Amino acid sequence: MPVQGELALRLVAAFVVGVLIGFERERRHKPAGLRTHALVGLGAALFTITGIYGFAAAGIAPSGAADPARVAAQIVTGVGFIGGGIIFKDHDRIRGLTTAATIWLTAGLGTGIGAGLYLLTGIAAALGLAALKLNRLLPRWGPDEG
Repeated sequence: MPVQGELALRLVAAFVVGVLIGFERERRHKPAGLRTHALVGLGAALFTITGIYGFAAAGIAPSGAADPARVAAQIVTGVGFIGGGIIFKDHDRIRGLTTAATIWLTAGLGTGIGAGLYLLTGIAAALGLAALKLNRLLPRWGPDEG
Protein backbone atom coordinates (compact mmCIF):
# COMPACT_ATOMS: atom_id res chain seq x y z
CA MET A 1 0.00 0.00 0.00
CA PRO A 2 1.32 3.46 -0.84
CA VAL A 3 2.04 5.76 2.08
CA GLN A 4 -0.71 8.11 3.23
CA GLY A 5 1.18 11.08 1.76
CA GLU A 6 0.98 9.69 -1.77
CA LEU A 7 -2.69 8.87 -1.35
CA ALA A 8 -3.31 12.42 -0.14
CA LEU A 9 -1.50 13.73 -3.25
CA ARG A 10 -3.82 11.62 -5.38
CA LEU A 11 -6.79 13.34 -3.78
CA VAL A 12 -5.25 16.77 -4.37
CA ALA A 13 -4.44 15.90 -8.00
CA ALA A 14 -7.99 14.69 -8.65
CA PHE A 15 -9.36 17.86 -7.09
CA VAL A 16 -7.07 20.04 -9.26
CA VAL A 17 -8.03 18.22 -12.46
CA GLY A 18 -11.70 18.67 -11.55
CA VAL A 19 -11.07 22.37 -10.92
CA LEU A 20 -9.41 22.76 -14.33
CA ILE A 21 -12.31 21.19 -16.20
CA GLY A 22 -14.85 22.93 -14.00
CA PHE A 23 -13.16 26.28 -14.56
CA GLU A 24 -13.59 25.87 -18.32
CA ARG A 25 -17.28 25.04 -17.87
CA GLU A 26 -17.74 27.90 -15.41
CA ARG A 27 -16.16 30.36 -17.83
CA ARG A 28 -18.70 29.30 -20.45
CA HIS A 29 -21.55 29.78 -17.93
CA LYS A 30 -22.59 26.12 -17.94
CA PRO A 31 -24.85 24.66 -15.25
CA ALA A 32 -22.18 22.49 -13.62
CA GLY A 33 -19.00 24.42 -12.99
CA LEU A 34 -15.89 24.50 -10.91
CA ARG A 35 -17.27 23.24 -7.60
CA THR A 36 -19.27 20.40 -9.13
CA HIS A 37 -16.37 19.09 -11.22
CA ALA A 38 -13.88 19.48 -8.35
CA LEU A 39 -16.15 17.49 -6.04
CA VAL A 40 -16.84 14.77 -8.62
CA GLY A 41 -13.11 14.28 -9.28
CA LEU A 42 -12.29 14.29 -5.57
CA GLY A 43 -15.12 11.90 -4.70
CA ALA A 44 -14.21 9.46 -7.47
CA ALA A 45 -10.59 9.43 -6.33
CA LEU A 46 -11.58 8.85 -2.71
CA PHE A 47 -13.93 6.00 -3.62
CA THR A 48 -11.20 4.44 -5.77
CA ILE A 49 -8.54 4.73 -3.08
CA THR A 50 -10.92 3.34 -0.49
CA GLY A 51 -11.91 0.48 -2.80
CA ILE A 52 -8.29 -0.44 -3.52
CA TYR A 53 -6.65 0.08 -0.13
CA GLY A 54 -9.11 1.13 2.54
CA PHE A 55 -10.95 -2.04 3.41
CA ALA A 56 -7.84 -4.21 3.67
CA ALA A 57 -6.01 -1.51 5.68
CA ALA A 58 -8.94 -1.25 8.09
CA GLY A 59 -9.02 -5.02 8.52
CA ILE A 60 -12.51 -5.24 7.06
CA ALA A 61 -11.42 -7.43 4.14
CA PRO A 62 -8.32 -9.58 3.83
CA SER A 63 -5.65 -8.23 1.51
CA GLY A 64 -6.48 -9.12 -2.08
CA ALA A 65 -10.14 -9.88 -1.35
CA ALA A 66 -11.41 -6.44 -2.40
CA ASP A 67 -12.48 -5.87 -5.99
CA PRO A 68 -11.63 -2.29 -7.07
CA ALA A 69 -13.33 -2.86 -10.43
CA ARG A 70 -16.66 -2.99 -8.61
CA VAL A 71 -15.98 0.43 -7.12
CA ALA A 72 -15.13 1.85 -10.55
CA ALA A 73 -18.31 0.35 -12.01
CA GLN A 74 -20.41 1.98 -9.30
CA ILE A 75 -18.70 5.34 -9.90
CA VAL A 76 -19.59 5.10 -13.59
CA THR A 77 -23.19 4.23 -12.76
CA GLY A 78 -23.65 6.85 -10.06
CA VAL A 79 -22.11 9.68 -12.04
CA GLY A 80 -24.06 8.63 -15.12
CA PHE A 81 -27.20 9.10 -13.06
CA ILE A 82 -26.09 12.60 -12.04
CA GLY A 83 -25.24 13.43 -15.66
CA GLY A 84 -28.61 12.18 -16.84
CA GLY A 85 -30.28 14.75 -14.63
CA ILE A 86 -28.41 17.56 -16.39
CA ILE A 87 -29.58 16.70 -19.92
CA PHE A 88 -32.73 18.45 -21.10
CA LYS A 89 -34.63 18.29 -24.38
CA ASP A 90 -36.30 21.54 -25.38
CA HIS A 91 -38.35 21.09 -28.57
CA ASP A 92 -35.72 20.02 -31.13
CA ARG A 93 -32.69 21.06 -29.07
CA ILE A 94 -30.75 19.04 -26.48
CA ARG A 95 -29.03 20.99 -23.72
CA GLY A 96 -26.55 19.85 -21.10
CA LEU A 97 -25.10 16.89 -22.97
CA THR A 98 -21.53 18.23 -22.98
CA THR A 99 -21.80 19.21 -19.32
CA ALA A 100 -22.97 15.69 -18.47
CA ALA A 101 -20.06 14.29 -20.47
CA THR A 102 -17.55 16.49 -18.64
CA ILE A 103 -18.90 15.32 -15.28
CA TRP A 104 -18.56 11.72 -16.46
CA LEU A 105 -15.01 12.42 -17.70
CA THR A 106 -14.09 14.11 -14.43
CA ALA A 107 -15.23 11.02 -12.53
CA GLY A 108 -13.09 8.89 -14.82
CA LEU A 109 -10.11 11.16 -14.25
CA GLY A 110 -10.63 11.01 -10.49
CA THR A 111 -10.84 7.22 -10.68
CA GLY A 112 -7.64 7.05 -12.73
CA ILE A 113 -5.75 9.34 -10.38
CA GLY A 114 -7.07 7.44 -7.37
CA ALA A 115 -5.67 4.26 -8.90
CA GLY A 116 -2.29 5.96 -9.45
CA LEU A 117 -2.50 6.10 -13.26
CA TYR A 118 -1.01 9.58 -13.51
CA LEU A 119 0.30 9.54 -17.09
CA LEU A 120 -2.83 8.06 -18.64
CA THR A 121 -5.07 10.34 -16.59
CA GLY A 122 -2.98 13.39 -17.53
CA ILE A 123 -3.27 12.53 -21.22
CA ALA A 124 -7.03 11.97 -20.88
CA ALA A 125 -7.41 15.30 -19.06
CA ALA A 126 -5.49 17.15 -21.77
CA LEU A 127 -7.55 15.48 -24.49
CA GLY A 128 -10.78 16.29 -22.63
CA LEU A 129 -9.83 19.95 -22.31
CA ALA A 130 -8.85 20.00 -26.00
CA ALA A 131 -12.23 18.51 -26.92
CA LEU A 132 -13.95 21.32 -25.06
CA LYS A 133 -12.03 23.82 -27.21
CA LEU A 134 -12.67 22.09 -30.55
CA ASN A 135 -15.91 23.88 -31.32
CA ARG A 136 -14.12 27.21 -31.05
CA LEU A 137 -11.14 26.10 -33.13
CA LEU A 138 -12.86 24.38 -36.05
CA PRO A 139 -15.05 26.14 -38.62
CA ARG A 140 -18.76 25.59 -38.22
CA TRP A 141 -20.45 23.33 -40.72
CA GLY A 142 -24.15 23.04 -41.10
CA PRO A 143 -26.63 21.62 -43.58
CA ASP A 144 -26.60 24.76 -45.71
CA GLU A 145 -22.94 25.64 -45.23
CA GLY A 146 -21.48 22.69 -47.16
